[in-house]
Amino acid sequence: MSSEYKEELKFVTEHRRYLHQHPELSLKEYKTTEYIISVLEEIGVSYYQVLDTGVIAELEGNSGQTLGFRADIDALPVHEQNEIEYKSSVDNVMHACGHDGHTTALLLFVKRAKALADNGDLKHNCVFIFQPSEEANAGANLMIKAWENRPEFAAIFGVHLMPDEDEGLMLYRDDELTASATEFHFTVKGASAHVAQKHQGISALETIVKIAGEVGNIQQFHLDGLNRNIIHMGKISSGEAVNTVPANARLSGTIRTYEASDLAVIKLQMTKIKEAAELLYGASVGLHYTEGYPAVKNDAALNQLVETSISAAGLRGIEKDKPYLFGEDFSFYSNIAKTYFVFAGSRNLEKGYASSLHTDTFNFDERVLIKVADYYEALLNNY
Repeated sequence: MSSEYKEELKFVTEHRRYLHQHPELSLKEYKTTEYIISVLEEIGVSYYQVLDTGVIAELEGNSGQTLGFRADIDALPVHEQNEIEYKSSVDNVMHACGHDGHTTALLLFVKRAKALADNGDLKHNCVFIFQPSEEANAGANLMIKAWENRPEFAAIFGVHLMPDEDEGLMLYRDDELTASATEFHFTVKGASAHVAQKHQGISALETIVKIAGEVGNIQQFHLDGLNRNIIHMGKISSGEAVNTVPANARLSGTIRTYEASDLAVIKLQMTKIKEAAELLYGASVGLHYTEGYPAVKNDAALNQLVETSISAAGLRGIEKDKPYLFGEDFSFYSNIAKTYFVFAGSRNLEKGYASSLHTDTFNFDERVLIKVADYYEALLNNY
């Protein structure tokens, strides 16, 4: 192991574990932002903030081309179960999706790029995007909208750790790589009554149960069976007391799809279900959607660059035949540039790193982050 590698391993281990131990939720990443800024200042890179918790760092290269590299910085409302010395110090908040790793890998790449710039060897302009709120609120979209004097990008790249695949693998795919994600919420307002006079009430529970049944039929009867779609009902609640007719009910879930036309069909059917439930049961039914993430669609024009850079980084590329059903707000960057997003394997069974994303035992070996930085540097050099 070379002294340079030891130094980089110390760098990624120290910074990743600090971030892991001090997680913050979406749009509340104030301490995380302060820490990122402190590292950038130590490296000697200029930066500015977009939103309260977004940070942009920049380096000038030897061409007129500008490449962007993005890391997300927020954590999840998950209570960590790992018994490690750098375990989350915040109850019910954890970096369970690897964003501490994404941030650290990008910081390492910033350090390398600064050394290249100091020697006059930085091939292109580089913009390093430390983005808040990927897990909620479409932070990428918020950041783009608030980003004044945004440069013209030739391309923007991103990496996400993937514990379902082994270390040393890089998963990629042209066009759709992840699904769009849209949350739906049905709310029902009925009329309360004592159970002894239940005929005088309007049961929100009866209404929401029927709505749930019809939502469950949308995939079966209204969508092309060859298309990949998920309509998931994740939370249902109703009632105020055991001896009264339930006056209120709520059903929430998520839609994952790759085609805008399929999402339109789903929303149309949900509107019909809402209207039918009001007519049949006499309840007042509300239906609304939270802003979703479009599908990540990788630009095929960048395919050769990505494949070459994966190989140059000493990784083995695997071209996926089907997209993931995850949602990912990196998709919004395609509104301003060509984009390409990949997943880096982080599974290591010997070390016990096998828990999936968003679980309370997710963890990985920091050596993976050096390979992510290798990939970023290869993209820079090969573009």
